[in-house]
Amino acid sequence: MTDYILEMQDICKSFSGVEVLKDVNFSVRRGEIHALCGENGAGKSTLMKVLSGVYPYGTYSGTIILNGKPAHFSSVKDSEAAGIGIIHQELALVPYLSIAENLYLGTKKPGRFGSIRWNELNNSAEKMLARVGLTEPVTTPVGQLGVGKQQMVEIGKVLAKEVSLLILDEPTAALNDNDSESLLNLVRQLRDSGVSIVIISHKLNEIESVADRTTVLRDGRSVKTVDMHDPNVNQDTIINLMVGRELSQRYPQRDSNIGDEMLRVEDWTVYHPTQPGRVVVKDASFNVRHGEVVGIAGLMGAGRTEMAMSIFGRSYGRDISGKIYKEGKEISIPSVKDAIKNRIAYATEDRKVYGLNLIDDIRHNIGIAGIDKHSPAGFVNDNEELAVAERYRDSMNIRASSVMQLSGSLSGGNQQKVVLSKWLYTDADVLILDEPTRGIDVGAKYEIYTLINRMVSEGKAVIVISSELEELLGICDRIYTLAYGRITGELSIDEATQENLMKRMTIEPARETE
Repeated sequence: MTDYILEMQDICKSFSGVEVLKDVNFSVRRGEIHALCGENGAGKSTLMKVLSGVYPYGTYSGTIILNGKPAHFSSVKDSEAAGIGIIHQELALVPYLSIAENLYLGTKKPGRFGSIRWNELNNSAEKMLARVGLTEPVTTPVGQLGVGKQQMVEIGKVLAKEVSLLILDEPTAALNDNDSESLLNLVRQLRDSGVSIVIISHKLNEIESVADRTTVLRDGRSVKTVDMHDPNVNQDTIINLMVGRELSQRYPQRDSNIGDEMLRVEDWTVYHPTQPGRVVVKDASFNVRHGEVVGIAGLMGAGRTEMAMSIFGRSYGRDISGKIYKEGKEISIPSVKDAIKNRIAYATEDRKVYGLNLIDDIRHNIGIAGIDKHSPAGFVNDNEELAVAERYRDSMNIRASSVMQLSGSLSGGNQQKVVLSKWLYTDADVLILDEPTRGIDVGAKYEIYTLINRMVSEGKAVIVISSELEELLGICDRIYTLAYGRITGELSIDEATQENLMKRMTIEPARETE
């Protein structure tokens, strides 16, 4: 008989009368890595919130059996006491506290009568760091760590509570390839030490490499659980189960119709906004033409986002120098307003913080960047604003009950469509898309790629910054590589491969001599 640590049977969950989970069945064996896949809005995170007590017992129907016994969790504290730990996609660390303090935040600390024995706490923290593979001093403020190491601290924080079932929600979404591989190696080690793991991820190559079994949800229902060790199971199998149809190609075909130069950046140099003398981008030059998709490839910290933001109205950096030409004419962009006036748009990599007002509705989010277009004499024309939002909801296939729905309640893919709609409404003809498909599922990615194709077919110029080299190879006409703030290569799509891109992304600059 198979030994299950967890069984979730016939789970149903509704919000305001809308059924989000419908008779979902999900089970995890002891000592396995079990992947949970599905398109955005399929119910993955909701199911895990039911399990972890975020949605307490009584707010859903169905049965949870943990270690062979029915489990009724009224809070996260209850599920943690039962040995369940969950790490959400957004990190929950205090940047100004030390690693040790973060590890034991919210737990009983070594000490008596409410006091803290710092030596004991730090010693315990060192053992936990060794377990997750970090060598930093435990007194280091978490804010000084990179995102990859912060994710390791999050895992250590949960392991400090002695969990036997660990849930990871999109653990590598914000990580580069090296940090992702380090985290996945840790996940394998934890499995081998007896911890059962549930991992939610849209990165199917990672699922294929690390998972023992995969359960797919679609439209709030559990579709099927497959054995990842079966030679007949691969990424295409999971995609078909997720979307309910075959995606014959991961990247839609596009007829290339590239025209004259649209935008050129020359000798662009940017200094860090708070660290005088630190160069973040150095003498970068590149261009993009009408109807062309140009990729920017670089490791995390290479200066990709900083370069894009500094071009977009100098919204990052100081002491910026260099020239920008649009359709052969030099332009000045000292502010975001000037960037919009010059019909340049930037869709940020962090849509939840910088791209959208999550507590406002779709209508206002779409209309805000181009508000002057429907605000004659400084007064907003509500009817026009509503009509604009409805038009983009239809043309961009934004799945929402209405344009009055809060943007924060949308799936990641639909949030990204709202961001793109906002910038298309400004009549932008140069779009800089920073990680446009981060954290969204394969079906939504395909829709975003189709929208990019539509933009360039209209003669727009699109610059795509992405950590996924396969994505850049699938959608771009040319790719520039960036390393240590410097452009290190330019390759046509015919000559670009993951290997030669990575080689150029890791070129260290020659030391400058005075």
